[in-house]
Amino acid sequence: MSELPDRPKGDSLQPLRALLPYVRPYRGTLYAAMGALLLASAAQLSLPIAIRYLIDGGIVAEDPSSIDRYFVGLFVVALALAVFSSLRFYLVTWLGERVVADLRNAVYRHVIRLDPTFFEVTKTGEVLSRLTTDTTLIQSISGAGLSIALRSTLNLLGAMIMLAITSPRLMGMILLLVPLVIVPIILIGRRVRTLSRASQDTVADTSGLAGETLNAIATIQAFTLEELQSRRFGEAVMTAFRTGVRRIRVRALLTAVAILFIFGAITFVLWIGTRSVMAAEMTVGQLGQFLLYAIFAAAAAAGLSEMWGEVQRAAGAMERLIELLSAKSAVVAPDNPLSLPRKSSGRIKFTNVTFSYPSRPDTRVVDHLSLDVKAGETVAIVGPSGAGKSTLFQLLLRFYDPGSGIIEVDGVNIARVAPQELRARIGLVPQETVLFGASAAENIQYGRPGSTVDEVAAAARAAEADEFIQRLPDGYDTFLGERGTRLSGGQRQRIAIARAILKDPPILLLDEATSSLDAASEKFVKEALQHLMEDRTTVIIAHRLATVLRADRIVVMDHGRIVDVGTHQELMQRDSLYRQLAELQFAENS
Repeated sequence: MSELPDRPKGDSLQPLRALLPYVRPYRGTLYAAMGALLLASAAQLSLPIAIRYLIDGGIVAEDPSSIDRYFVGLFVVALALAVFSSLRFYLVTWLGERVVADLRNAVYRHVIRLDPTFFEVTKTGEVLSRLTTDTTLIQSISGAGLSIALRSTLNLLGAMIMLAITSPRLMGMILLLVPLVIVPIILIGRRVRTLSRASQDTVADTSGLAGETLNAIATIQAFTLEELQSRRFGEAVMTAFRTGVRRIRVRALLTAVAILFIFGAITFVLWIGTRSVMAAEMTVGQLGQFLLYAIFAAAAAAGLSEMWGEVQRAAGAMERLIELLSAKSAVVAPDNPLSLPRKSSGRIKFTNVTFSYPSRPDTRVVDHLSLDVKAGETVAIVGPSGAGKSTLFQLLLRFYDPGSGIIEVDGVNIARVAPQELRARIGLVPQETVLFGASAAENIQYGRPGSTVDEVAAAARAAEADEFIQRLPDGYDTFLGERGTRLSGGQRQRIAIARAILKDPPILLLDEATSSLDAASEKFVKEALQHLMEDRTTVIIAHRLATVLRADRIVVMDHGRIVDVGTHQELMQRDSLYRQLAELQFAENS
């Protein structure tokens, strides 16, 4: 079962470790960024020392030449800080962008190879939300966020060390106050993590609802459901908003607690330090140095507390992406796949095949079915709705594996063949044509990527599509709109037929490929299909009498079983179900 696995419940940052494989190819950039980070932090941490000597050796000592020298040194340090900080920011941000681009690509490449079972239980909008919203959250932490986190961490550690060197007694007081600062931040951060996860889930639900309705916009408008769907979407948006507000409220609390506790502790320590200066236990320059390091430490700690919430959100987003990457397809290539014969005959054989859809395990859609389709034979499959006709196509394309029984192509069990090699031998023209948001030429070219312009045009002419394509504003380069909305139903169908002709497969699966054509176009397309079907194995789900009359054999299905097999005349004489279909469905269509 290829649905999303159960979500982990922990509050750790463990999911972010899954980013490491995407970082490794760019180790050189990472090392360069770390080098720039070290140099920038060293420059920043040397500023308080320069200030101390400026105060004690220049201002207090009233030595103008020393003051000039210290100010020159201060400017050199500031220049180094500017150069290495900008370099660090560029390298780390570039690394974040690159890692997220690779992650996005990996998730998409994995999802697009999952079997239909996955999409039976997962909304497309949910997947899109994870590909966009969640990867954007990862991008924020792995780019600029990572830069801030690394800089703040290094500055905090460096400032703490220099505080200890400057005044061990005052540093000891700070260490005693650290648990009072850190523990509340961690506890509130966990709550942020939980709410972030919930917020991302509600956004995904909103995306799923929007995708579902926009894909059915014609139906919604035809049934005047605009107000109902707008209300449903508004309720989903408000749910996401309320969840987001709860997260923001806790994030605001986290920021307030962090700033209050950090600066409260530092204020207390500086009060002690000021009294030490008055007691002549330390110099004014030392106190100034300690003050600057305390400010550095406070700013770094505040930055880390701010980033902690972002890190928690990124960890939640990475959990959701890991779920996608961990989803397993029920249909996979075997470890040692067999190869189909180099020269394909196109023979298809079903032997005692039984199948139930994973979402309906108690309903047998195909029930102990056996069928042998000879090489080059044209077989029409007829039967009432729900008989299992389309399911045979799904099984033959190995979108699903049967519960029992064997399906063979060219004498080889398709369960032992890599799905891509099997599907390369099969051409499909569905009744509901699927076109992509691309040009007419590109849509036809999906049949055989890399084919030439002349080959695309020849396939279009064979499918009687060339004439109307030439009339489009940019001919073959005309953008057809999402799902081919700029074409009529018959035109979309002819593009799909041209795609199958270009593929030139040994096996054709036609779901009544001429059902959407007008009478004039249907005649020419039928001739093209008839030519295409020569010397190939063709299986047709038939809805018209003319189609079944052309078939070598007709298979009558009902409730997943084969009821009878024969020619039209034979079945009209001996099969009551076929006779009923012929009198009602076929007679109407003819």
